[in-house]
Amino acid sequence: MGFNCGIVGLPNVGKSTIFNAMTSKGAEASNYPFCTIDPNVGMVPLRDKRLYKISELVKPQRELPTAVEFVDIAGLVRGASKGEGLGNQFLGHIRSVDTLAHVVRCFDDPDVIHVDGKIDPLDDIDTIETELMLADLDVVSRKLTRTEKLKKSGDKEAVHAYAIYEAAKKALEDGSSVRSLPDETKEDPAFKELNLLTAKPLVYVANVGEEDLRSGTPASNLVSERAASEGAGFVIICGKIEAEVAELPDEERREFLEDLGVEEAGLDKLVHTAYDLLGLITYFTAGEKEVRAWTLVKGSKAPQAAGVIHTDFERGFIRAEVMAYDDFIACGSEAACKEKGLLRVEGKEYVVIDGDIMHFRFNV
Repeated sequence: MGFNCGIVGLPNVGKSTIFNAMTSKGAEASNYPFCTIDPNVGMVPLRDKRLYKISELVKPQRELPTAVEFVDIAGLVRGASKGEGLGNQFLGHIRSVDTLAHVVRCFDDPDVIHVDGKIDPLDDIDTIETELMLADLDVVSRKLTRTEKLKKSGDKEAVHAYAIYEAAKKALEDGSSVRSLPDETKEDPAFKELNLLTAKPLVYVANVGEEDLRSGTPASNLVSERAASEGAGFVIICGKIEAEVAELPDEERREFLEDLGVEEAGLDKLVHTAYDLLGLITYFTAGEKEVRAWTLVKGSKAPQAAGVIHTDFERGFIRAEVMAYDDFIACGSEAACKEKGLLRVEGKEYVVIDGDIMHFRFNV
């Protein structure tokens, strides 16, 4: 699997509509708050044009894209951290995800009610962010209480952890997400153990009307500026169009998007943005049986890439045979790459590059 993504937002902003389109799972999407009662989970194959182009040349028995898991929870409202609404019940379901997609309503539709009675994207963002921070503050406060006795006894690990928890608590009490903390704090094992919601990489998803997909709206522009100021990701999606695209075969899908004047569907934009935020890349394996995409952390070395396939591959790693994606497509085959000296043999220190096509040699 590539990574998993939690979808958050107020009720009636289009979360479940977008989730349905992305996963074709059929989460209920109705015009009243809290229609999502249970968290919805769906696995989505990640469309990567490179995978399909490699397959056209190799002609494998099957092709396997990497996948993204989406988790959609009930809409959050003011007071969710104190038990208001239903969203608070399900915050635990997104504590383990890698990133958050915050869907913000940027469309005006009198037939779809807004939980606060007005369209104000920045106020909506503040509402969700506040509830996530309050939920995190509760986690940190309980952790401090449990650690205090050990700290007083002189336990060195507890003393260190207590200082980390205090720093997180101060940031949250000051009205800041813990993303604002220094990198050395966020990389500390004690901090990571907290699994805080406001520490997760964030992508703002501006849900606009059909006519605004290409140019956006004043509301989506505000969300874009907010994302830029926070170092967050940003994509524009039209939930209604995504629902239409999801039902089309691949060829018709491409034609439909071209007619709209957009290069890729909202799901693809969201996933690519999240990939960048998480520092992920894709490498490929290609053979007669299958062509497959694998997700890897940027900067990983060849043995780690082998370990994504199987831990035995990493333990027994000998070498990797590597072709650059562009070279493979230009040459048309592995044999042609070999003839031109474009198939390289790399060792344990080789840092994998996005798009590499790799074959591993290992001892069992």
